Amino acid sequence: MTGFSHQTKPAVALEIDNVRAEKRCWLSRLRLQNFRNYPSAELSIGSGQMVILGDNGAGKTNLLEAVSLLAPGRGLRRAKAEQIVFSQPSTPLESRRTDWAVAATLQSDHGSVDLGTGIMPDSQGGGRVMRLEGSTVSQAEIGNYLAVSWITPQMDGIFIDAPAARRRFLDRLVIAFDPAHIGRMSRYEKALRQRAHLLAEGQGDAAWFGAIEAVLAETAVAVTAARQSLIKALNDEAENGWFGFPGVELRLEGDVESWLGTMPALAVEDGIMAAARRAREAGEVTIPGPHGSDFQAIHCASRNPAILASTGQQKAMLIAVILAHARLQDRRLGRVPVMLFDDIAAHLDADRRAALFDAMQTLGGQCWYSGTDAAQFSALRQSADYVKILPAPTAGATPIFEVIS
Repeated sequence: MTGFSHQTKPAVALEIDNVRAEKRCWLSRLRLQNFRNYPSAELSIGSGQMVILGDNGAGKTNLLEAVSLLAPGRGLRRAKAEQIVFSQPSTPLESRRTDWAVAATLQSDHGSVDLGTGIMPDSQGGGRVMRLEGSTVSQAEIGNYLAVSWITPQMDGIFIDAPAARRRFLDRLVIAFDPAHIGRMSRYEKALRQRAHLLAEGQGDAAWFGAIEAVLAETAVAVTAARQSLIKALNDEAENGWFGFPGVELRLEGDVESWLGTMPALAVEDGIMAAARRAREAGEVTIPGPHGSDFQAIHCASRNPAILASTGQQKAMLIAVILAHARLQDRRLGRVPVMLFDDIAAHLDADRRAALFDAMQTLGGQCWYSGTDAAQFSALRQSADYVKILPAPTAGATPIFEVIS
């Protein structure tokens, strides 16, 4: 990421020597500039499991968010650019910087590559860019190199959350296998907004609407087919559970899903266009499509839907899905995603924590845990690297990283 100057030494550098070279895909170095509470920082890390400790507000989740932003998508917080950039509260709004950068070195069996993302200093209102070996690339291209998977406390209610949140979760799982899914979703959502705007303003003729609805129909089928393909593969992987986490069956329901089960794709496209035309002629906006699909999970042993399960069962089902997704990547893509578990230990009992740690140790790959209590990670003392984040020595300075041996 060009946001890091070779002449500017980061304010913090941390070296951890315990590199486990047998892992196939991991971040060996992470650099931040003007990111959240880090004006400048650098972290060099091993390839296995790492525990990041610190008080609430120390910047643990910020580090995990930085890693998540290196992969396709909007990161684990889905934050806006202006929420990410570092600034001191005393700095006047008109003087605050707008640029920030996250960069990393990705190691694999095939060597190393430099990845980055951020807002450039000279962007003049431009959006976030992705960088690969110094060149600007698409998110889909980055997805061919790196996948990141995560669980945060905010995801505990994903199966009872709004349907849109569940669909975003599903699409993130799809993107790990099919980075082009980002472009399809963007194209579909743009066409959906265009159609709604024209209807609201009373603009556009039949030909104009027909062209937009043709794009919607074609893209809706492609999006739905990609979702269905992943769900089928995940169900095969997740049905028997793993390390004591339950077997899970995922379901995706909607008009387009039903039609694809009985009709060829071209016939489904025609059906979507016909439904859109009828709705438009009736003065309605709603049309069938992936924006209205319902994504849910079933507990295989009890056959209870997740929406009716206890909070603990829902958490276990979520972890089961994430683990199955990682195993599927291992088998199909030959790589385990970088895994991020934010404050995970505080929301699991001792048995579930031990099961998760054992599962991740077996799965391999790089895994980042964050938490406030070192005792909750005691089972990892012989296998993980430990880093504690200490408060910045002065206002506006970078927090201190301390290796715990």
